[in-house]
Amino acid sequence: MLLLRPEINALNKMGGIFGTIAKENPCVTDLFYGTDYHSHLGTRRAGMATYSTTEGFFRSIHSLESNYFRSRFEAELPKFKGNSGIGVISDTDAQPLLMKSHLGRFAIVTVAKLNNMEEISDHLLQMNMPLSEFSSGKINQTELISLLIIQGKDFVSGIENVHDTVKGSCTMLLLTEDGLIAARDAWGRTPLVIGKKDGAYAVASETTSFSNLGYEIVYYIGPGEIVKITADGYHTIRPANKQMQICSFLWIYYGFPTSFYEGKNVEDMRYETGRIMGREDKTEVDYASGIPDSGIGMAIGYAEGHGVPYNRGICKYTPTWPRSFMPVNQEMRNLVAKMKLIPNSAILKDKRVLFCDDSIVRGTQLKDSTKLLHELGAKEVHMRIACPPLIYACPFVNFSASKSELELITRRIIKDFEGDNPKNVEAYSKTGSPEYNRMVAEIARRLNLDSLKFSTIESIVEAIGLPKCQICTHCFDGSSFHSLNPQK
Repeated sequence: MLLLRPEINALNKMGGIFGTIAKENPCVTDLFYGTDYHSHLGTRRAGMATYSTTEGFFRSIHSLESNYFRSRFEAELPKFKGNSGIGVISDTDAQPLLMKSHLGRFAIVTVAKLNNMEEISDHLLQMNMPLSEFSSGKINQTELISLLIIQGKDFVSGIENVHDTVKGSCTMLLLTEDGLIAARDAWGRTPLVIGKKDGAYAVASETTSFSNLGYEIVYYIGPGEIVKITADGYHTIRPANKQMQICSFLWIYYGFPTSFYEGKNVEDMRYETGRIMGREDKTEVDYASGIPDSGIGMAIGYAEGHGVPYNRGICKYTPTWPRSFMPVNQEMRNLVAKMKLIPNSAILKDKRVLFCDDSIVRGTQLKDSTKLLHELGAKEVHMRIACPPLIYACPFVNFSASKSELELITRRIIKDFEGDNPKNVEAYSKTGSPEYNRMVAEIARRLNLDSLKFSTIESIVEAIGLPKCQICTHCFDGSSFHSLNPQK
């Protein structure tokens, strides 16, 4: 068995949300499957809430740490009543929360990262507002968001209070007694998209959830925009901000291949990233192979651009490993990652193999993996990465370097080169600089790779197809717009 990508577990998930409202039909089927289609975005908890005019709100929350979404909720489906509901796959809090306030009763789900959670909680406590402690003994950030909302005179001013207060990001769905309220992060770092079918509307993080349920994309909610959705339609109740910084990793790693963000398809982007790199690369190889799952689209594009075959040197075993199942225990997560990926020695033997993958984060076990590939007969092992080297921890979305930037292999190498307090980090993020070349060469040496190349920021911007100013690339180059006003 091959453990080629244990660092997938170093990339935290960020969560996904789904909501639906219908004129006549019960919403539970669409809600159940629509939420489940976000399982690749979170591994810890999931929840759903519905509203019925006769029976009120019903909510259920389950852990996913030892099982997967469908098995947790199937038995409860008859309890969900009504024509409107929201669901969440979360890697952080227990959600949805049910609130009763001067704004009315509502349920809420969020995709958020609050860097100033303690500051917010201290402020709320000084206002004599109680806080529950039920998310692994910690304050639930969705509860903090709820309490910030109810400080407003209405939902719009309350959500604006969240955007003005939170340092990080926050996208949310509210289920009220008269419809859904969808509010995207002020900078649009995470997406929300509205879908429509006859007699119903849906809103989701991932448009992958629409197709099999019969929804068509009708509207991409803008950064900071707040939209009210009823069974009769949708309308903006707070206009979008003028500036956007959507996370580039949505296309590179998080997104399911069939999803669209800002009208740009995930698989198209991955294919184009590989094609650009393959066209420019001069390395002689026998074929390209993708690391399942997020490296496959890139590898097909690389093969096209480089003029070599695409082959499956590694296959993912899925019958007994549901896509939503990933234990929280790191040792078990490593084992699951290992058991899912199986190399094909018949295809590897005596070949110069080039693998494509989305990123290298820690890289701690890649060395043994490439050694194994050579032992299985590969003559050469080359690696091409869909993004630039990860140099900076992300302050906006829950991925990479959750404890320290030294979790990143790049930062450990920079520390070895520069000392404990490096002052030259920026130089390592510039493709082609002497510092960059030295760092990449060292990563390749430590991981037993015959060659290693990363995509450039310019190529991923080209592959996404949006202006650079609308895409967040902070983790690659340290650029940040978070101190600016997104309305300007």
